[in-house]
Amino acid sequence: MPVRRTRYLCAIAAALVLAATAPTAATADSSPALREVLFVGNNWDGTADVIESTGDFARIGRIDVIPDKDERMAEINADPIRWIYFMAIRSGVGEGHDQFVDDMYSTPDGTSVVVSRPSFADVVSLDLATGRVNWRFPVSGYRSDHMAVSPDGKRVAVSASTSNTVHVLDIGTGEQLGSFKTGDKPHENVFSNDGKYIWNMSIGEVNTALDATWLDWTKGDRRITVVDATTFKQVKVLDMRERLDAIGLKDHSDAVRPAAFSPDESKLYFQVSFFNGFFEYDVATDRITRTKTLPKNPATSDDRTTWVNDSRHHGITMKPDGTKLCVAGTMDDYATVVDRATLQQGPLVTASKPYWATVSGDGRSCVVSESGADRVTAIDFATGEKTVSVPVGDHPQRVRLGHVEAGWSGA
Repeated sequence: MPVRRTRYLCAIAAALVLAATAPTAATADSSPALREVLFVGNNWDGTADVIESTGDFARIGRIDVIPDKDERMAEINADPIRWIYFMAIRSGVGEGHDQFVDDMYSTPDGTSVVVSRPSFADVVSLDLATGRVNWRFPVSGYRSDHMAVSPDGKRVAVSASTSNTVHVLDIGTGEQLGSFKTGDKPHENVFSNDGKYIWNMSIGEVNTALDATWLDWTKGDRRITVVDATTFKQVKVLDMRERLDAIGLKDHSDAVRPAAFSPDESKLYFQVSFFNGFFEYDVATDRITRTKTLPKNPATSDDRTTWVNDSRHHGITMKPDGTKLCVAGTMDDYATVVDRATLQQGPLVTASKPYWATVSGDGRSCVVSESGADRVTAIDFATGEKTVSVPVGDHPQRVRLGHVEAGWSGA
């Protein structure tokens, strides 16, 4: 074979090998394109609506978060103790309804969503393409509650209400990485920005009718527990009873509800049971530095036993630049934006039992869930005015930013 022809054939062969092995746009980065969304948990429905994270907040799709309901109910009906707790959740915190979704976070790759399901006392990972259960983790005790995801998106912490425990799971596999003990009825969880610490707020007994201030002692051990997020060893415990007493508020509950850190984590803003307002806590000096009392709705009953789970106000979030707070005035039927520097509130935006507040994907809006009207409402941080409301499922509660694969429109 002539030398020229041999070289020619070798060149073609080499080119074919390179073409077959060279990375393309699809193979160089096999991760699918992601779309930022808001997940809205419809607690009584057993569904989660997926909506746009900005703009008109239009619905993209809906997820069935209880595809295994028949199997779970068979287990509950076969166990008298579990059945008693299931019915207690329905008649107590569920206000006559089952609690099928409390909290949810998507996995970093946008292929799954992880959901805590109080009535089923578990956490599940659901495949967003098929709707099937990837893994299931039964929590200790008989009820799961609020969750938090680590900054890298790889770990999820979930409160197990009746066992005073927080479980920390691998978000991809559901394997337990560790756990730690808390005060009575662990509720909110917050990871520090660097992922090194977990803050847990326990709220005590919120289902009893012993709501008079002189009966506060019956509510149990309510405290903030801070742990190392790697070793799960306790770093410190904060009892806001001492801090509230120090500023003359001995009649206020010390049950810390939703909370939000300032961007530099020097200040913690938190709500407590029965109070229409919030507090500012300075982490370095370990003291409450400011109190903000928000307006009472004249139509709201003064009978504290009528306030859902002791939470007069439940839901607080902060604009990413730290200049504004947004508060859900649950039993007072409004939400409002508060200037962080002056603590002056903006317009009181009428809302029906707003149960949570979070920030839109672009950081320009506060998004509240109106659990009494089955809708989600966006409020402009700049003006404090409502911009849009969108319908969702029955009794929306937690709203969380997350991701789905681009083009996703439902399982």
